[in-house]
Amino acid sequence: MIEKDIQRILVSQEEIKAKVSAIGAQISSDYAGKDPVFVGVLKGCFIFMADLMRTVDISCSMDFMAVSSYDGVNSTGAVKINKDLREDVAGRHLILVEDILDSGITLNYLKNYLLIRQPASVAVATLLDKPARRKADISADYSCFEIPDAFVVGYGLDYNERYRNLPYIGVLKPEIYS
Repeated sequence: MIEKDIQRILVSQEEIKAKVSAIGAQISSDYAGKDPVFVGVLKGCFIFMADLMRTVDISCSMDFMAVSSYDGVNSTGAVKINKDLREDVAGRHLILVEDILDSGITLNYLKNYLLIRQPASVAVATLLDKPARRKADISADYSCFEIPDAFVVGYGLDYNERYRNLPYIGVLKPEIYS
């Protein structure tokens, strides 16, 4: 049982569902008639994005990017694009969907990278916001939960590709990643 590795549940499954629905309703209102492109940042976003997309009731499309900037638990500070967008986004409203806004280095890089393609706008939607670790000047336009500086897993977030399948956000025991 992977639950034995969890120190405590930080955000419950029920809290996540309620907040994702609220964010989806807000995005639906803000982007009514604009046909935005949701850009998921793989792999961590996949559960959040799937649930978010089911709460949005406007015309929209989606695409994915895959980037790497972590080595274990540490950010390398260098962002590498492993998978780029497939569609032309010039003139389109983009909503970058990310699991966690941590240092901000990756999202800041991606936002600037996408702005070169001349979209109508670029917004950021994130499940978790961890401002204590911010190194780049970026904030989320839509954020479900602000969290303390703890190593969290679940609901798409991982440690060494494990724990993504937990239905909640949990704090991983330090002895697991130390």
